[in-house]
Amino acid sequence: MTKELGIGIIGTGFMGKAHAFAYRAALAAFPEIPPPRLEMIADVDADAAAKAARQFGFLRSTGNWRELVQDPRIDVVSITTPNTLHKEMALAAIAAGKHVHCEKPLSPSLADSVEMVGAAEKAGVTTQVGFNYIKNPLLKLARDMIAAGELGEITGFRGIHAEDYMHDPETPYTWRIDPVGGPGVIADLGSHIIGMARFLLGPIAEVSADVRTIVKSRPVARGASERRDVMVDDVARLLVQFGRGCGGTIEANWVATGRKMQLGFELTGERGSLVFSQERLNELMFYKAGGPAGTSGYVRIEAGPQHAPYGQFCVAGGHQLGFNDLKTIEMGEFLGAIGAGRKATPDFREAYEIQKVVEAAIASSRTRNWVKVG
Repeated sequence: MTKELGIGIIGTGFMGKAHAFAYRAALAAFPEIPPPRLEMIADVDADAAAKAARQFGFLRSTGNWRELVQDPRIDVVSITTPNTLHKEMALAAIAAGKHVHCEKPLSPSLADSVEMVGAAEKAGVTTQVGFNYIKNPLLKLARDMIAAGELGEITGFRGIHAEDYMHDPETPYTWRIDPVGGPGVIADLGSHIIGMARFLLGPIAEVSADVRTIVKSRPVARGASERRDVMVDDVARLLVQFGRGCGGTIEANWVATGRKMQLGFELTGERGSLVFSQERLNELMFYKAGGPAGTSGYVRIEAGPQHAPYGQFCVAGGHQLGFNDLKTIEMGEFLGAIGAGRKATPDFREAYEIQKVVEAAIASSRTRNWVKVG
């Protein structure tokens, strides 16, 4: 029997819950992976950790994340905490010989990311970072179509990740907009669309960016009169040049009133184009050039069992995958990579490459010049 892997999750918030759901479902969808054993969950609030352990079926809980990292029964550590804690927790887990999954962005700064990559690669542990949207079977199909030349030479990319959870100027100041945790939306949402662009088209070589703060101050608490200045970005707009030669645009925006999950792209080529939005994540629109003028148009490709691993969740097309299914695919691939002794993707190094684009964009916005990535 394949050796079980003891799972430890640090954090019980939105992403901690998503990780717990995914680890619980992974074996059912991917029976060939090492069975995950839900060993321990940690939170700074010990009561919250105990409640999460009962809810998700973890054997134990703790209010001290270091106890989790050092536990010999844990093989895999998932870090779902605020960005400022990622480095310390990841380095401790790596030093203890654990495989590490860390939510994005990997760290507040490029220097921290370099240290984390170096430690993981030296230790030989498997790492993965939570860019779960690229685990969509239709995104993998899009990449395969591009690689196979179905769109011909790529001529352009327009990508966006826009939401509105910070659009209200009375939304309180939190860790998410504390500059100690790194830049704002360009790291929080921008890293997703930058990672997606790299997934589809490869490295981004150069950027020209405009990075702006829209809401200049926020209350220290809901309804408070005391306010704090906001020093991170709310909107980032990038012109990008890919290493393969084509250009494009990327936008990250967390004050886009009315938008809940506008993560998508329009990708054009000499022979066709592809359009995708996470708002309709089970659809990929494909236009093939050269058809009759009166009847040509976009064809809707609908996710189904022919798009692996959709069939491992449902045998019928059109019944649709959801966000937690994408996290399950992510964790299934991660555990499978650990079991096979191979690299998982996207790993710490890929997250570092994405961070390089983020930092180049910030530098470009300050200097008002094109900046080479790396």
